[in-house]
Amino acid sequence: MNQIIIPIAIIGGMGLLFGLLLGLAAKIFAVKVDERVPKIIGVLPGANCGGCGFAGCSAYANALVKGGVRPNMCPVGGEKTAEAVAAILGVDNEQKEKMVARVLCNGTPDRALQKYIFDGPADCHSAARLGGGEKMCPHGCLGLGSCVKVCKFDAISVEDGVAVVDIEKCVACGACAAECPKKIIKILPAKSKYTITCKSVEKGKVTRHDCQVGCIGCGICAKNCPKEAITVKDNLAAIDPLKCVNCGICASKCPQHAINKVG
Repeated sequence: MNQIIIPIAIIGGMGLLFGLLLGLAAKIFAVKVDERVPKIIGVLPGANCGGCGFAGCSAYANALVKGGVRPNMCPVGGEKTAEAVAAILGVDNEQKEKMVARVLCNGTPDRALQKYIFDGPADCHSAARLGGGEKMCPHGCLGLGSCVKVCKFDAISVEDGVAVVDIEKCVACGACAAECPKKIIKILPAKSKYTITCKSVEKGKVTRHDCQVGCIGCGICAKNCPKEAITVKDNLAAIDPLKCVNCGICASKCPQHAINKVG
């Protein structure tokens, strides 16, 4: 009997010892977690969209407690979440300007010349690899919905071959802009109602041939802007949102209808 009991007692004792040692080691080498981290994670929306610039809500929460990161960087939670985070951190929350995604293309199939008919996977990246896509304009929206697939907020859709953003649903997380192979989606201030819906930097003659509504860099919009909010560089007009007062004169004067009111 002793031949059975003694080995069992030894193994049991060793297990207890090792358990105590592991427990002690866990306490000694434990990484201390700031108690504010779980509190911040609790008030964040949990979308893990990356719109704050971090891998997810947990990474953002850890960065906040380390300092140097603003509490209003979560585009999903908005000001309500920013206020809650600021309260946990004991800091002031600065008001953040609302941003939205804008699609810088208005070249629907009836307006934009096509090189061929793409008959491949419904994916913009696949189309872009085949001669840049079916549109003659190398900067035109391919309209196959890669941006739609990555949007977690159902804020973007494809209408008549061109991506369209629902301003009310958009949280400016930037996922669509990062996904677009043509890089024609930009995050811009929501207060700017007028957008140059074109990204072409080709010469005016080429752009006019490729698309009926492409910016040809004529400068008429800039000459008529009362606030000098428009400049033309590399054959493409650009609106300064800090100067624009949404008067709409530029849109009415543009001979190509390349400036449009959105939102």
